[in-house]
Amino acid sequence: MSELARAARAFPTLLRVGIAAALAYRAEMLIWMLTTTMPLVSLALWSAVAASAPVGRFGASDFSAYFLAILIVRQLTGSWLVWEMNMDIKSGALSQRLLRPIHPLFSYAAENLAALPLRAALCLPIAVVALVATSGERFQPTALELGLWVLSLAGAWAINFFTMALIGSLAFVIDSSTAVFEVYLAAFMVFAGYLVPIELFPSWLADLARVLPFRYSLAFPVELITGLLDPGRALTELAVQWAFAAASAAAALVAWRAGVRRFSAFGG
Repeated sequence: MSELARAARAFPTLLRVGIAAALAYRAEMLIWMLTTTMPLVSLALWSAVAASAPVGRFGASDFSAYFLAILIVRQLTGSWLVWEMNMDIKSGALSQRLLRPIHPLFSYAAENLAALPLRAALCLPIAVVALVATSGERFQPTALELGLWVLSLAGAWAINFFTMALIGSLAFVIDSSTAVFEVYLAAFMVFAGYLVPIELFPSWLADLARVLPFRYSLAFPVELITGLLDPGRALTELAVQWAFAAASAAAALVAWRAGVRRFSAFGG
């Protein structure tokens, strides 16, 4: 509890430091954002397909709403922690983080969260205006749905962050955990609804996607804000999402502690 109290007191300062770093490396941030615009490519492709006839219940405007929401949610919930952890572990820079009175995962989290305002300022105004302009009647969330959406964004961020921490912790025992991340990313693009809405999958594949955590790290908030999700299921789905977030956090902490013991034993 004392460690949590220290982290809570230090978190605002960590966020300010992270914001300063994000502003200092804004060109790098812009390049990272430009490499995550695949939803715009998917939007163009699927909108062209739906121009002649709807695909399922998706018309051209529905695809626009979906993939613009994908872009927004991805920018607000993405994490790049796996690369930073790899560099810190392999270079030995993690030793400096371990000497601080704050758990390194708290400082990593602050650095990730601190970049969100800059990413939001660069992408959200255009994306939100485009979403409202092209989605027609579908984009009419109630206050309750907006509140649930904010909670779903937090849950999606937690799943992504702790999954990256889990994969990043593998760098304690293998040469580079980025290879594992590439496999994860391939599965994410399919099962998170990043390239294709999940309900357009074959039924067996859609059923599989709905029981995996990938959907809750991206497609669930998108379905919620674009009206694709039955409102009666929203609270249940939110509970499932946060269960996945808790499980990913627990797994990340176990992997982290095991890795740090190994790191310390070998004089890291």
